[in-house]
Amino acid sequence: MSNSSNTLTSAGKTSSRLPQWATSFGVQIIAALVIGLALGLLAKATGSTTKAPNGLGATLQTIGSSYVSLLQTAVVPLIFTAVVSSIANLRQVSNAAKLAWNTLLWFAITSLIAVLIGIGLGLLLQPGAGTGITKKAEYAGKTGDWWAFLTGLFPKNFLGLGASTTVTDGVASTSISFNVLQILVIAIAVGVAALKVGKQAEPFLNLNASALAVIQKVLWWIIRIAPLGTIGLIGNAVAVYGWDTIGSLGKFTLAIYAGLVLVLFAVYPILVKAHGLSIKQYYSGVWPAVQLAFVSRSSIGTLPLTQRVTERNLGVPQGYASFAVPLGATTKMDGCAAIYPAIAAIFVAQFFGINLDISQYLLIVVVSVLGSAATAGTTGAVVMLTLTLSTLGLPLAGVGLLLAIDPILDMGRTAVNVAGQALVPAIVAKRQGILDESLYNAPRKGTAFADDDHAVSPETASEARELAVATT
Repeated sequence: MSNSSNTLTSAGKTSSRLPQWATSFGVQIIAALVIGLALGLLAKATGSTTKAPNGLGATLQTIGSSYVSLLQTAVVPLIFTAVVSSIANLRQVSNAAKLAWNTLLWFAITSLIAVLIGIGLGLLLQPGAGTGITKKAEYAGKTGDWWAFLTGLFPKNFLGLGASTTVTDGVASTSISFNVLQILVIAIAVGVAALKVGKQAEPFLNLNASALAVIQKVLWWIIRIAPLGTIGLIGNAVAVYGWDTIGSLGKFTLAIYAGLVLVLFAVYPILVKAHGLSIKQYYSGVWPAVQLAFVSRSSIGTLPLTQRVTERNLGVPQGYASFAVPLGATTKMDGCAAIYPAIAAIFVAQFFGINLDISQYLLIVVVSVLGSAATAGTTGAVVMLTLTLSTLGLPLAGVGLLLAIDPILDMGRTAVNVAGQALVPAIVAKRQGILDESLYNAPRKGTAFADDDHAVSPETASEARELAVATT
């Protein structure tokens, strides 16, 4: 028999004509970024605007928003089943309480470092001085509130869902949202209750484990089309906002991205190296999630991939990762809740000619370290900024000054958030002696994580090799 164009490989699947580098998830995302950038510039050049997008602009917007919706749809069942399963698995771990405490401690430590960098850059670069921007009216959007955070811990229903109705031109529209922190509280309560019930809860825990496996498979399919979603997301961002919106706020934008770069490429590598781990392996392991976070601008939307790379690339045990990563996605935000509010608060103070004293700088530190939990389940960093300004007594009108460039800043902020959400579980696992270092140091295969369907036994691989020889 003549050679066929596709032959079976030792893994029991047909080989592809594409070279290995072309099938790499990272390469596909980078290619999608370039394509999205080009299409976004083309849409903007042909007259596409936010209120009146042309055909190309509308297509990019639809593709991007649809992909984020797919990711977010899977988040609720993922968090619930993963946390319940992780708590059930923690019964086999003797130091579960210590793991939880160390996770929170390292969340605080890295946030403290990030906010100190933010304050330093704010004082050094003076981003609010001489902008030439006209003062705007008082900000009337959503604000952060400590009391709302405390009351928000109590779920209003079992699914942690909320509904809001808006009326536009006599037409009412209702949107459904979910509070991630409430879902986390519900899942923890159910998981602990299942442990207390004991043997009678085994059928429930088995069902939950099966549901988690199914959900993870669906998420794998969604993440497979991430390059397509990337084209829509980055293309829409360029078409709608462009890069000219940076303009008069260039110094502020520079300060934010300088802080993000310092945390991502200086602080994190130092922490990795200090714990005896490879910096190269950390970046190659976490990079797929960082790329997706940058274009999607959603820590929650990136959560499925963040958890997978934390487990399968960084070697963090699944039982611990499924607890720490969802917790980090709601409370661990070095970009949105540490660097950004610190520099933004200093910007607002400088813009309005208000001198901050040492006590107010200390308040910035306290709010940034503790405040991210108060904004869990909300969108973007604007709520965190209003919480900081309110605590300091600074004008909320300053928020309106920064909204024009918020989408551009949010890309970098979210990427740093996700990198930290994977870093802390790896550090804690290493310190507690439960990190799978052989998996951490393993060569990357060019994919975010291996598809379960491709995991075959040595016997199957041997049979596949024999079949490949027989068909040539």
